[in-house]
This record gives sequence, C-alpha cells and structure tokens, in this order.
Amino acid sequence: MFSCNNATQSSSEHKTAYVDTAKLLEENDEAKDIESKYKTKSQEMGRELEGEAKQFQSDAATFQRDAQVKGMAWAQQKSAELQKREQQLGMKQQAMLQTLQQESGKEMDSLVKRIKEYIKDYGKKNSYEYIYGTGDAASILYAKEGYDITEKVSKELNEKYKAGGKKEEPKAEEKK
Repeated sequence: MFSCNNATQSSSEHKTAYVDTAKLLEENDEAKDIESKYKTKSQEMGRELEGEAKQFQSDAATFQRDAQVKGMAWAQQKSAELQKREQQLGMKQQAMLQTLQQESGKEMDSLVKRIKEYIKDYGKKNSYEYIYGTGDAASILYAKEGYDITEKVSKELNEKYKAGGKKEEPKAEEKK
C-alpha cells in the first residue's frame, strides 16, 4: 500500500516535456541544408542522364527511318543494340538514385543521432526526468502544450548549427 502511494507521489514530482520530432527535423537548418545539397546533386545527375537520354531518343528515331532502307538483318542488330543501351541508361539512373539515397541517408542518420544526443544533454542540463518524442513515430497520444519544448530545442540546435556546429551545452531553462 505504501509503495503504491509513494510511487504516485514521486511521479507527480517528475519534470517532463516532449519534443515533436517531425517538426524538429522539419525546422532544422542542417536538415534543410542536407536536403538542398542532395536536391542539387540529383538535378546535376539528372542533367547528365538527360543528355544521354536525348542522344538515345535521337538514335532511336534515326533507327526507325533507316530500318526500312537498310533491311531486316541490320534492323534486328541495331534494335538489340538500342535495347541494351536503354537498359544501361535505366541501370545508371537506378544506381545514381541509390547512391544519392545512401549518401543522404547516412547524413540524416548522423544528424538524428546528434539531435538525440543534444536532447539528452538538454534534459540533463534542465533537470528533466523524462523527455518524450512525438511526431511521425509518436510515443505520446496526448500531452499538455505547456510541456512542449520543441521550439526551444529547435532554436538552440539551429543557433548551434549556424555558429559552426561548436559543441555547446544546452541552455539552462528557467524553473517554472
């Protein structure tokens, strides 16, 4: 009986908060820079492939015209060559996309790891017993808005990133 009452009392004394992880990533300047970097890389790779695709289309159009003039044997050989080039273009495009996804995934995973570590340090520095996460992978179904520290954490992470990623301690929050 005492242990139940004791647990109830101590749990109401815990300082808790939550962070909207989806919003935190959405508003994170470093995440925006990573996204922009890979969007630019994707466009550059796309332009490279676009040139090859246009050349292929031109060769295919020429093939259509020449097939009637040069005969069936030539057409069959040239058709096989064109199909092979088309497959190679498709494989090259898939390889480029896969490379971009892997590279951006590594950077985003690293960022998420640093954000989690920052939230952990923030919680310790500000004497939180628990900091929960909400967002895409929600582990909270309801919480009072007053417990939401997303904006504070987001602001500090962006300030840290803009300052060159120097290792800073989370700012001590005023006790309520």
